[in-house]
Formats: sequence, structure tokens, C-alpha cells
Amino acid sequence: MTATPETATTATTATRSRRDAQAGPPPGILAVVFTALFLAGLVLSTLLADGDTFPSPFGSSDTVTSYFRDHTGAVRLSGALQFAASVPLAIYAATVSARLHKLGVRAPGATIALAGGVLASAFLTCSGLVTWVLSRPEVADHAELVRALQYLAFGLGGPAHVVLLGLLIAGIAVPGLLAGLLPRALAVTGLAVAAIAELSTLVLLADGAALLLPVARFAGLLWLIAAGFLLPRRRVRTEG
Repeated sequence: MTATPETATTATTATRSRRDAQAGPPPGILAVVFTALFLAGLVLSTLLADGDTFPSPFGSSDTVTSYFRDHTGAVRLSGALQFAASVPLAIYAATVSARLHKLGVRAPGATIALAGGVLASAFLTCSGLVTWVLSRPEVADHAELVRALQYLAFGLGGPAHVVLLGLLIAGIAVPGLLAGLLPRALAVTGLAVAAIAELSTLVLLADGAALLLPVARFAGLLWLIAAGFLLPRRRVRTEG
């Protein structure tokens, strides 16, 4: 049987459909879900705590211990939603890394994005679990234990998570810039956000550097959403 142009086109379309199906879920949607879960943890826990915000680890011991003692439900919800947010982040990292490879990126960027995203997800998972432990009434009765666990939760979900999130962003932004896979302005912005994220390592040396964390975190969330929607599925080749 001789293949006609119509059957060849149909076969090509079917092959592309199968390849697209193997490309994983849309990373832009994953980034939106990740962001929504993370922000829900902040907003809903504050509402459940009658407007009291999650205490800073650098605050007074009395303020910290009273919050965890009086708002166990809010703390439990915050930890659960942090834990839940780590799942779409890990899938995002795997999906974007696979797409970069599919787009012909052979430089370390795709692997850096995968490693950074998976580790950022793992640290957020651990932070959520430690926060859940802080919600247990038997733990809240021990002020020294509460302080130690809060520092641990902050370290995991703060500098550790944000620094590795910066690696995920850099791993996408560098090939996005060099290979022209992302708009130049977006790629350069990603590099700037990643630099701020890496600088947040200074939080481990100076408490005042904690201001870098929300800047890098929330700018990074917006950047991941934009990059997830704008990163192409396939490279368009132009003939000269």
C-alpha cells in the first residue's frame, strides 16, 4: 500500500501527539498550583490564628511559645500545606528539566534545574513536617524544644529552600538566555532573582539578611510561573 501525503501527515501528527503526551504536565500550571498551596498556607493559617501572623524565629521567646501553644490548628494547617506545595514543585523541576533536554540543551543547566528543584522541594517537605511536629500539644509545652524546632523549620523552609530554588531558576534562565528559549528580559530577570536567592545564604551569618528571603521567594514564584508558560515545547528552526 502506498503512503499518501494525507496519511503521512496523519502519522506525523499522531507521533507529535504521543511526544507531547510524554512531555508531562504543563509546567506553568504546576507553578501556579505550587504558588497557590504555599500562599494558602500563609493566608489560611493567619486567618485561623485570628489574624496573628506566623512568628519570626528572631522574636521573643514568650511570643513564639505562646503562638505555638495557642494556635495549634493554624500551625498544623501551615505545615500540611507546605508539605503539599512541595509535590508540584518536584514535578515542575522534573518536567522543565526533561523539556530543556528535549529542546536540545546539553549544558549542565537542565541538570542544575532538576537538582535545585528536587532539593528545594525536599527542604520544603522537611520544613512542613517539622512545622507539623510543632503543632502537637505535647511539644508546645516545652519552650526550649519549640524554639529549637522553629529554628530548624525556618532553616529548612527559609535559606535552604530559597537557595536551592535559586538554582532551579538559574538552571532554566541560563539556557533560556543562551539558547533563546525565553524572552531575554525574562531570562535576565531570572538570573537576578537567582543571585538574590543565593545571597540569602547570608541569613545563616546575619539575622538582618532575612529580608532577602521574601524578595527571592516571591519574585521566584512569579518567575517560575512566567517561565513555565513561556518555555516552548519544541524549538522552532528558521531557515536562512
